[in-house]
Amino acid sequence: MTPSTSSSVPAAPQAEHSLTRSQRLDRLPFTRKHGKLLGASGIGWALDAMDVGLISFVIAALSVHWGISKGDGSLIASAGFAGMAIGASVGGLLADRIGRRSVFALTLLVYGLATGGSALAMGVGTLIVLRFVVGLGLGAELPVASTLMSEFAPARIRGRVIVWLEAFWALGWILAAVIGTFVAASGPTGWRWALAVGLVPAAYSLVVRWGMPESVRFLEQKGRHDEAETIVRSFEETAEQSARGQTADGPSGTVGAEPAPGAAREASEASEASEATVRAAAPDAVGEIPQADTVESTGGIWSRALRRRTAGLWAVWFCINLAYYGAFIWIPTLLVERGFTLTQSFTFTLIITLAQIPGYAMAAWLIEVLGRRWTLTVFLTGSALSAIGYGLADSEATIIAAGCALSFFNLGAWGALYAIGPELYPTAVRGTGTGAAAAFGRIASMLAPFLVPVLVVAGGQTLAFVCFAIAFALAAAAAFTLPEQRGRALAQ
Repeated sequence: MTPSTSSSVPAAPQAEHSLTRSQRLDRLPFTRKHGKLLGASGIGWALDAMDVGLISFVIAALSVHWGISKGDGSLIASAGFAGMAIGASVGGLLADRIGRRSVFALTLLVYGLATGGSALAMGVGTLIVLRFVVGLGLGAELPVASTLMSEFAPARIRGRVIVWLEAFWALGWILAAVIGTFVAASGPTGWRWALAVGLVPAAYSLVVRWGMPESVRFLEQKGRHDEAETIVRSFEETAEQSARGQTADGPSGTVGAEPAPGAAREASEASEASEATVRAAAPDAVGEIPQADTVESTGGIWSRALRRRTAGLWAVWFCINLAYYGAFIWIPTLLVERGFTLTQSFTFTLIITLAQIPGYAMAAWLIEVLGRRWTLTVFLTGSALSAIGYGLADSEATIIAAGCALSFFNLGAWGALYAIGPELYPTAVRGTGTGAAAAFGRIASMLAPFLVPVLVVAGGQTLAFVCFAIAFALAAAAAFTLPEQRGRALAQ
């Protein structure tokens, strides 16, 4: 499904020299080049989800084949989340200094190699160390990828584009469920073969590094105006070709190929070429130039202008991480404890995971209809109610029904959250802001695997899921404090 552009309002062509490069990107329709960038980023996103999802199946398998305790399982899961907390924070800072694309590629390489190495682990200690390294890469990738995509997406459908990027998480988790069900559960060494698949992201890092463009806003911040102009013109040319009904995708034929430096040095030449593009394009190929967020970056993410946004975003991240990872990391193991076989447990989890897809689809539609704040609040409220239902479920049918509802609402909420984050910050601190929020949320991810066994002992699975419901409700309240950014251009 391609994000709709039907909501755009045509505007009369303006003199190109009066527009910034960001405005020229914001007014474009969703083109094939946007689609390729979304696909390339989404594959990396899906591989990340696959790795996170696999560990829940690996822990369940090791509890059967190695007889590991809940404490050991918690350590394995939390080690990855500890790495993710550090990775998200450092990754965001690096993205604001060396570029979004470079950090994105590096994260894939790091966690791909570490996951492949985890397949050779001979003990719990080694697996814990390697999961920490995996977490460094995983934690950095998600905020960096969402920031990069946000900075290219047309303003009028930016939220929808980011939800569709987050929807690749469902594909990765479904792949993890398939691998867990048919590989990890296949025998005593099945979990090793499941983790060996994690080497794929390492190879894909080369595609990201050489096949994707760098953020135009980042390039301008670093004074690399020729490269920025070349990339913007390539997107404009693709829009022109689409309007004319052509099938070519620009001279390079790839998303990120960048012509030799100096190709766009003549400002007058760039202006004339862009004006020609505007004149040639169909009326709906150029949308309105949206009003930009005017928040300032002076003083960092905790400045007077940004502190309220940062506090609200951090609160949502913390609560949603606590509830999501507390539930979904332990669902396969908790199902085994209810008396289901390992294969049954993994099959139920696969069915529940499939409900993520319609959740993302609904969120992608609502986010440009209701707006970011209301969409996030509605889905978090639905997650809270579903968590209570799952905790009270006492049959196969009710477990699957409540689990699917939890999956539907929770992952729709994640999509809206990733759309909101980059929109709250100016370019200079966008990577830092989104990364820091993700890092704070990962603290909850670390706590969740240890919290679940304690809650189950104290009051059974019902108590655990009631606590998750409370966390979702608190996240919903925090979400409503964030500013609505629908239809606005990103702050410079």
